[in-house]
Amino acid sequence: LHWSHNGNLTNAISLRRELESQGAIFQSTSDTEVLMHLIRRQVGQPWLVQLKKALNEVHGGFAFVLLTEHGLYAAVDPHGFRPMVVGVMPDGGYIVCSETAALDAVGADFVRDIQPGELITIDDDGLHLDHFTTNTSLAVCSMEYIYFARPDSDIHGINVHQARVRMGERLAREQPADADIVVGVPNSSLSAAIGYAKASGIPYEMGLVKSQYVARTFIQPTQALREKSVKMKLSVIKPVVAGKRIVLVDDSIVRGTTSKQIVKLLKEAGAAEVHLRIASPPLRFPCFYGIDFQTTSELFAANHSVPEMRDLLDVESLGFLSTQGLEESVGLPTTAPNGGLCVAYFTGKYPTALDDYAPALNKEVASLKVNVAEVSA
Repeated sequence: LHWSHNGNLTNAISLRRELESQGAIFQSTSDTEVLMHLIRRQVGQPWLVQLKKALNEVHGGFAFVLLTEHGLYAAVDPHGFRPMVVGVMPDGGYIVCSETAALDAVGADFVRDIQPGELITIDDDGLHLDHFTTNTSLAVCSMEYIYFARPDSDIHGINVHQARVRMGERLAREQPADADIVVGVPNSSLSAAIGYAKASGIPYEMGLVKSQYVARTFIQPTQALREKSVKMKLSVIKPVVAGKRIVLVDDSIVRGTTSKQIVKLLKEAGAAEVHLRIASPPLRFPCFYGIDFQTTSELFAANHSVPEMRDLLDVESLGFLSTQGLEESVGLPTTAPNGGLCVAYFTGKYPTALDDYAPALNKEVASLKVNVAEVSA
């Protein structure tokens, strides 16, 4: 049995304790291994019954792929936090992956998004659609559209690049600025910067260049490494920014490290003013479904008001996209709450129970220095 997992299980700790008390021996610290032990304890049941029962016992965000000698099995959590798609190769073979861009890369044709609660089987007889639960409600991780996914990918029928352009256009209407040029932070913010320039009438310029050999910075394990990575990752085209009032468009602010370093680079290059515009709402709450920030203490916007953030970042103005603006910009064709998006990192309203994480979160939220209802202006 081989498996792959994207996401995070919110009840893995308590399930692990329960399984260990029943004699299970774990070989790793991965929460995915919990699912394997849950499958094994359904002794004597048909394989699909075992798998469905196990999938209903795990909570949180997950996109699982399991490979056995009999077939390939793929399942997405009841809210579809982590996207997954099925494609077909020219020779008729099937492929399962997180993004449609991966299908394009290997010459596969898109077949369908795997829907919340679905269980897909691929075997010698082809593709079979099933489900392990019908108690579902779409809540795709909004950070997929904001940051994670490639711009050439489609998620539930929505092209990521076009969604980001709409975010930038909405941001320009919600948070206008008096400036000479619009500069996007490469690469995930370029689409939103194009949208901002289009809606505002301010020319778009390539003021920042990204090295293609440095990884994403917010997932670096230490603050020192994150700061070092920013300096290695980005450089300024000085003749473009010197003497200019700049609208700097970024996709999000997590810890503030990247934003602070970029503003410093622009001003050292001679920028007259920097007006920072963020194409997402303030990140004030942790994610427990698979993104690497699980405490409020590390989130910049959880510990500072918008005016405080503006001063700490040394920008002339700071503005965020509203949560409603984000939901409407993505525009998923659904009647699910929040436009089919998970926006818990902005609102603190999680689509599921948080199980093992709830006590720590409640304690942290009680110590928040900013009011959740504060208008991001």
